[in-house]
Amino acid sequence: MEKRRRVSKLCILCVLLTLASVATIVTLWTIALTRGDEGDDVAAPWDRYRLPTSLIPLSYNITLWPHLSPDPDSGLYLFTGTSIMAFECATETDLILIHSYRLNYTFSLLDVYFHAGDGFVPSITATWLQPKQQYLVVQLNGVLTQGETYLLYTEFTGELADDLAGLYRSEYEEDGVRRIVASSQMHPTHARKTFPCFDEPAMKAVFNMTLIHSPGTTALSNGDKTVNTTIDGIAVTRTTFEPTKKMSTYLLAIVISDYTHLTDTQGDILLRIWARKKALEQGQGSYARSVTRPVLEFLQFYSNISYPLRKLDQIALPDFYYGAMENWGLVTYRENKLLYSPLTSSSRNKQSTATIIAHELAHMWFGNLVTLRWWNEVWLNEGFASYVSYLAADYFQPTWGMKDQFVLQKTHRAFAVDALTSSHPLSSNEDSILLPEQISQQFDTISYSKGAAVLRMLSGFLSEPVFVQGLNVCSLVETLFYSFVFLSQQAVEANNLYLPHRVHDIMNRWVLQMGFPVVIIDTATGKVTQKHFLLDAESKPLLCGSVLLFRGINRIAIMLYMRTLKCLAQVIPLTNRAQLVDDAFNLARAQLVSASLALRTTSYLYAETEYIPWQTALNNFQYYSLMLDQTEVYHPMQEYMKKLVTPLYLYFKNMTSDWIQIPQRHTDQYNQVNAIQMACRTGITHCQKLTSTWFKQWMDNPHHNLIHPHLRDAVYCSAIASGNKEEWEFGWAQFKNTSVASEANQLMSALACTGNTQLLKRYLSYTLEPSMIRRQDAAFVIGAVASNSLGQELAWNFVRLQWDYMFTQYGMGSFNFASIIDEVTARFSTPAHLQQVCQC
Repeated sequence: MEKRRRVSKLCILCVLLTLASVATIVTLWTIALTRGDEGDDVAAPWDRYRLPTSLIPLSYNITLWPHLSPDPDSGLYLFTGTSIMAFECATETDLILIHSYRLNYTFSLLDVYFHAGDGFVPSITATWLQPKQQYLVVQLNGVLTQGETYLLYTEFTGELADDLAGLYRSEYEEDGVRRIVASSQMHPTHARKTFPCFDEPAMKAVFNMTLIHSPGTTALSNGDKTVNTTIDGIAVTRTTFEPTKKMSTYLLAIVISDYTHLTDTQGDILLRIWARKKALEQGQGSYARSVTRPVLEFLQFYSNISYPLRKLDQIALPDFYYGAMENWGLVTYRENKLLYSPLTSSSRNKQSTATIIAHELAHMWFGNLVTLRWWNEVWLNEGFASYVSYLAADYFQPTWGMKDQFVLQKTHRAFAVDALTSSHPLSSNEDSILLPEQISQQFDTISYSKGAAVLRMLSGFLSEPVFVQGLNVCSLVETLFYSFVFLSQQAVEANNLYLPHRVHDIMNRWVLQMGFPVVIIDTATGKVTQKHFLLDAESKPLLCGSVLLFRGINRIAIMLYMRTLKCLAQVIPLTNRAQLVDDAFNLARAQLVSASLALRTTSYLYAETEYIPWQTALNNFQYYSLMLDQTEVYHPMQEYMKKLVTPLYLYFKNMTSDWIQIPQRHTDQYNQVNAIQMACRTGITHCQKLTSTWFKQWMDNPHHNLIHPHLRDAVYCSAIASGNKEEWEFGWAQFKNTSVASEANQLMSALACTGNTQLLKRYLSYTLEPSMIRRQDAAFVIGAVASNSLGQELAWNFVRLQWDYMFTQYGMGSFNFASIIDEVTARFSTPAHLQQVCQC
């Protein structure tokens, strides 16, 4: 027991120190960058990281020409552009400050005009770039007049790099031909890398976009195209798009490709799914098309506001940093998040596609129509979209149990992170988030999962009709989402609903402070106390006769003795059974109850067949597996897991007529995979022989894969783990040859399961070569290798050796880089590991 406590303490300390080291670097850099010159009382406007409020953007007229072949002189891929920005002067000023990053200007052509007529415009006295703050500075010899509208004209050039930010390029091969796609990712602060702009979310404007591109390619943007023309004497096409709605810069989208599309309609709205020609020919876009219309119908009904644009394009890109991006009218996705193949994709891929589409389309209202003022309230954007996406998916597929899955995938995940001292409040002070790197850090589990869980809790105690009433009113206002809280109070009063406190006061407790409480009831005296729950190894154990009550984020769980859980297993709702298991493990990690009690609660799983309780238990067992795999406790724990999973394995063996069929229920398909994974991993011989046989049959006939798509994740990993170099090489060849993104992802994960350390080293080295592992997938591969007990140290050493490269590629303070660090240190549990972290 003492060893277990020490291991847990060291693990938590190591992870916190690792993440703290990243945060410290960012913090020190922030201090260095945001500090003015020593002795200056007031920093110059261009030394600050927020735009002044003296100018208000009205519209942009932008022409961009991405060149899809390298420049003959520099060898770089470039884009050229012009911009005319209309802005109003709100306060007299002699300075135009506008965001710009890595753009080169023809300064002799830069000019400021009066919008209408011949009004006086001060001349330009100086123009320069402020790289640190990412500004273009235009100094005038006089002041602009308050209330007047002006135009700023610029000509510029930028690099069409492969860095997945701003306007960038990606490549794919089809029918032996290398093809290039120009696409964009402006969110959160990359629009300034594409054209000069007021790159803050509250500074909305209308965008008039024109794209110049090669004949035979198609240009897409937020609005519908209005004109396609040719330019005399040049073999190019000019495509002009209708003006956008008033929107934030981060929602602007651009794609130039040779893609084809599927078409549908929803009322008067044109719906299109864009992808590689071969992908659509193989039917990979049909499921996304079938999802979009009902999800859009639900969201319009739920928000009580019609979708405001004439068209909705969704496009699958070969290289994309995030899973998807909610650009208004042109939503961009990674291929494996939008495309679904009925022949090779699993039920998990199917649900992922549906929920991600629902999440992104929810943003059309919650984020695009109504927008946060600043990035300190990211949780409002992402929390609303996450919560509503589960409702939309449940509407589309009511048999999937999405509302129950929400507890597992959002609430439990939020608890796991919010119980750490490294957590943070949902909302923070605006002044604490200034740099692009700090902004990127806001897009984390707290913003997505806790944000969604808090909104679900609010809906629970207001009631869904009252919650939606406040939401409907809020959606009519193009202002800060936080108005929703005040409008919810109006809905409460209109419905004569009694609350002990105002909605604002209730929500502030959850939004402005981190964590959640554990409530302790002394059964002898009836005294009730609460405290901030932390996974802190120094917490004192409770005395006998105490009952723990978890209450928060609409989650209630009472620690029951084992015999009670066994008796009531079929009476207690499945989400509550899952909560009991999750609470027991987390209370044990916090040393509020014994670890043996937590483990005893899992013995009821012998009789459990439902997915959500089982997945909850497996998620919690994972922590103990990571901590104990180098100790004498690990083997007995694996034996216990083997005994525990055997009845589940046999249950699905019988249900599927000895693995010939697939369960009908969606969540049974998920739990069948759990049964096979755990049975093979814990050494059930029948399972290991079964998966090896299936994989060998595929190797003997590579063009005819009989392994059911739902089971491929489990089968591929098990077969490669128990196989030799031959199985790994076959898996690698299939990975390189497949044209289905979801199949590539399953193989990419399975390749990290090998027990051959030389192959793991080789696999890690491929993450440095985009021709082998795409840049977007490198972090995933490193994490997958680290999850292998034989690969963890290899991955950690690899990251340390390539630290500068990783830091550059995955962005200082970015969620991706933090995830890499978290994954490669997940097994750390010794003083030696702690010392290694401290030396980084």
